[in-house]
Amino acid sequence: MSEIVYQLRISLNLSEPEIWRRFLVTGKTSLDELHDMIQIVMGWGNQHLYQFIIGERFYGDSELGTSGQRSDSSIVTLGDLIKRPKTHFIYEYDFGDGWEHDILVEKIRPRPQFEAEFLPICLEGKGACPVEDCGGIFGYYEILDALKAPEHPQHAEMEEIWGELGSDLDPEHFDLKWVNDNLRELVS
Repeated sequence: MSEIVYQLRISLNLSEPEIWRRFLVTGKTSLDELHDMIQIVMGWGNQHLYQFIIGERFYGDSELGTSGQRSDSSIVTLGDLIKRPKTHFIYEYDFGDGWEHDILVEKIRPRPQFEAEFLPICLEGKGACPVEDCGGIFGYYEILDALKAPEHPQHAEMEEIWGELGSDLDPEHFDLKWVNDNLRELVS
């Protein structure tokens, strides 16, 4: 039987313009492995706890423990849980800053129907990942606003903390090659 591939579209909730990525993974990918892939695809630094919310169940880092509604993300695969395209589920990262992502399963198909030579692979995306530990999406936008406007009351402070507005804080920056190089390194 042919390997099953999932085409996923992940978007960072409340981002405007939307920060999103489209990528392919196999159905054998554990949710723990999917977390590692999302960290690369989105551009996060893997410094915080995470969880997936699929239906009424939570799947997370083993550090969160397990219960009647929470399972260890390393023991379940995407293929175990998601059987139909157009399914949505949530990925939460950094419970302090509260980065919530919506994941849409766009397609589920046998591998020969996708032209990707290597999996996982990111196909496209838009927008830069916010910086870690900035106070969530609204804190990120406050930093960008302060850095862009020299007359902003916090401009000097933000420039001292974050530096001049460069590629690290360019809200439109997305490097597809960097993402795919790092995905290859993750699974090799």
